[in-house]
Amino acid sequence: MNDTVTSARPATAPAHSGSPASRTWQSICLVIASVALGACAALPPQDMRSAADFQRQASVEDRPVTRPVRAVSSFSESLACMDRMLRDHKVGSTLITSKQIPDMSGRAPVGTKDIVITTLSQMSRVSNAFRFVDYEVDLLRQDTVQNLTGLLLHSNQIQLQRPLLYVSGAIVYIDQSVLSNQANVGVSGSRLDAGISGDKNASVLGLELHLGEFRTRTLIPGIDAANEIVVGSRGQGADVAAKIGRYGLQFTLSREATIGTGAAVRTLVELGMIELVGKWARVPYWQCLMTDTTHPEFQRQMRDWFEEMDAPARQQIAARGLAARGYLADAGRADPAAMRDALARFQAGERVVVSGELTFETYERLMRDYVALDEQGRFAKVGWPASFAPGGTSAPVPYPAPAPLDLTLRIANNNFNEGVFDAGQRIYLSATLSRAGHLYCFYQDANGRVSRLFPNPFQRSAQVVGSSAVRMPDWMSGMPGYAIESLNAGTERVACHATDQDVFAALPEPLQGQAILPLAGVASLDVVDQAFSQITTGATRRTLSWEVRALPVPAAPPSPSPGTSQSAPQSTSPSSSGSAPR
Repeated sequence: MNDTVTSARPATAPAHSGSPASRTWQSICLVIASVALGACAALPPQDMRSAADFQRQASVEDRPVTRPVRAVSSFSESLACMDRMLRDHKVGSTLITSKQIPDMSGRAPVGTKDIVITTLSQMSRVSNAFRFVDYEVDLLRQDTVQNLTGLLLHSNQIQLQRPLLYVSGAIVYIDQSVLSNQANVGVSGSRLDAGISGDKNASVLGLELHLGEFRTRTLIPGIDAANEIVVGSRGQGADVAAKIGRYGLQFTLSREATIGTGAAVRTLVELGMIELVGKWARVPYWQCLMTDTTHPEFQRQMRDWFEEMDAPARQQIAARGLAARGYLADAGRADPAAMRDALARFQAGERVVVSGELTFETYERLMRDYVALDEQGRFAKVGWPASFAPGGTSAPVPYPAPAPLDLTLRIANNNFNEGVFDAGQRIYLSATLSRAGHLYCFYQDANGRVSRLFPNPFQRSAQVVGSSAVRMPDWMSGMPGYAIESLNAGTERVACHATDQDVFAALPEPLQGQAILPLAGVASLDVVDQAFSQITTGATRRTLSWEVRALPVPAAPPSPSPGTSQSAPQSTSPSSSGSAPR
């Protein structure tokens, strides 16, 4: 009987279990994994305090790394020009609203209506030409203002004024990739592969705007704007792959630039609204579109010049620009504190984000008046110092004398007889400074009593920003606090003084009395003028005067004849030839 020795393997074992060394390493890995899992299960909970130094940086790294800038376009200066033009042509304040401006293409998700509102506001800073009536109704997304409006309307506690005009329009099309160009080239070898590629394309975006009469919902013929703009993108790429022996290395580099749809829509809206407003107000609006700053390459060229200069050169040219506009008394000896203060006041007046530092946004506002197109259609520096002008001589350029602080004072009533008011009629005034400064206004009624209109308890600060209307009283406010009302026949006057520094504390004590009320001891506006002439030599003064006529006395009713009955007399109310801006 032969004994046979056999070895048995589990049925689940693989057919090839590998070499003994491989099985040994597998066993070691399983042991290590088991020990690690057991150790993790036995570890205490994590103590987050040990990571405090790391997590403390989260609130810092979450912040943006670039400064915010004001949303501007090529037509920002054109909007300011339109504002001044509407003021000079005495265009009265008009209530206006807007429909939603839809995107019919579905490819430009932009809040176009809000851009329309901002554009109208920028054309009304000194002229008060437009007041936007917010009729926003969204049945799907009820907000707080809409809910409160509905509640207060039913209880007659709120009054919505009917606008005269409304804006209608749409983003009518976006033709994508109207032009497209692509190029690729590469080489290949046994150990090296390389290739480069490039592409560019252009799309066309069109916007149409119309102006309509709200009362009849009729679009006004001829008052429309249909413009289009090209938006595009450009990209470049490079690929390199190399192989050394059994190992390889590969690089991929690419860059791409795209013109944003939002900025393009803003440009079209501002251009279209300038056309609509100009045609409706019958003013030469094209004069505001002829400036060289509307060229699309203007800001790119300004950026190139800005980057070419070092920090001292930028500070020097900024000092010249600030001195030319009156923000610096001496550009040649401006210390850092004076420069920072001047830059901050300039930024506030120009609607730039106030930082007190010379950002590109500030530099562009300072130097936009010193750039023009030459005969070849290229941008050229005009009036720059020789060291910054291409091809200039080495002769020094003298620093400009500071520009005086300009003051515009006007009567803001709508539809009034020039220079004449009826007794009992309210008067509305508007004052505007050419740049940031301090404003003081005094009023003398027909009886010779003098009152201080500005500053006052409702507008406490005498410091105002440039190119922004100061309303007296503030008819835009629901609670203006006071009213200027002519009560007696005679001549009335108002005088305003503008200064660079705050001189209120240096005024005689009678002029520092309670605002709005008659000032004791002040006989006339001549006393005010004399006081300002004594405390400052750089003040700018503007005056206005008007006549107040007495209302005619109604004739007595004729005596009734004997035997006839006498009816009660009808009460009459004086008709006003002027009204508050709407």
